Amino acid sequence: MTTTLYRPVGPAELVLIEQSGWKKFPPRLPDQPIFYPVMNEEYAIQISTQWNVPAYGKGYVTRFEVNTEFLQAYPVQNVGGIIHDELWIPAEELEAFNENIVGLIEVTQRYE
Repeated sequence: MTTTLYRPVGPAELVLIEQSGWKKFPPRLPDQPIFYPVMNEEYAIQISTQWNVPAYGKGYVTRFEVNTEFLQAYPVQNVGGIIHDELWIPAEELEAFNENIVGLIEVTQRYE
């Protein structure tokens, strides 16, 4: 059983995802202690259009499947409104997260 997750990304992160063969997310930077996948596409679109496009000139929404059993260790965090649900994956656990992605990471939305 898998859970569908989304991640808004900028152009640099998208290049690294592509270089992985669309199989994993890149390691976090030193000032990024947590990886934040979100639970619905609407929230990912909001982040992409309101934050990534102004910051990077482009924004992308990715969709991917993760083993549900693995995700049970990470409670859903609501950070605002009803659509603002995300998971908080510590940076040091990102490789294990990547190993639990089923299939490929795909781009569902592109914004400029």
